[in-house]
Amino acid sequence: MKAAPEIQKRLLDLAELDSVIDRLAHRRRTLPELAEIDELSKRYAKLATEVIEAETEAGDLAREQTKAESDVDAVRLRADRDQRRLDSGAVTSPKDLSGLQSEIVSLNKRQGDLEEVVLEIMERREAADAKVADLRRQRDEVATARTAAADRRDAALAEIDKEAAEAEGRRTTVAADIPADLLGLYQKLKGQYGVGAAMLRGGRCQGCKVALSIAEMNQIKSAPHDEVLRCDECRRILVRTAESGL
Repeated sequence: MKAAPEIQKRLLDLAELDSVIDRLAHRRRTLPELAEIDELSKRYAKLATEVIEAETEAGDLAREQTKAESDVDAVRLRADRDQRRLDSGAVTSPKDLSGLQSEIVSLNKRQGDLEEVVLEIMERREAADAKVADLRRQRDEVATARTAAADRRDAALAEIDKEAAEAEGRRTTVAADIPADLLGLYQKLKGQYGVGAAMLRGGRCQGCKVALSIAEMNQIKSAPHDEVLRCDECRRILVRTAESGL
């Protein structure tokens, strides 16, 4: 394949732009904010589940407290009713009086026991409510951090996309200067090796960094200036410049 030396040198410009575009694409894929957002999303999902579980527990305790307080009220009302009967003097039979007094004592004891149960439930509910509040706070903090990370990600992506668009525009201009057959070869090699063309500098291929032998250098020296050469080691297009050491 033949191409004027100036055209071959344009391959180096193209390769440099492709390198810029590839670096931007890699940077886009590996933004630290992406990993941060992923980690924060996992933490948020875990905390959201824990909040639901804690809210369920707190709700169960609230219902348990309501029932226990209702039991206390029922016993208190019964004890008050019996006390009023006792105080009214309506019960005159010693046996009935003794039974009524025993029932009042029993109800008072039952009321005290139930009130202890209510206090124990209230303590558990207070702890459960505090846990809900703490988990909600953690969840909301993670949500805020995730939003901030997403904003940083979006700003970084916008900047990367802007740089990539500019590089793509310059690449289009450079590619338009290169004949279709040479450009096709370059594209094929880029697809295979990541870089389609490399400079020969100081007797060393800058693509694979391998130093050429004296025999190889002599062959290159004797090759026509417009001949498109390939590195024997990495098979990339080898572009000769004033820095080649020929």
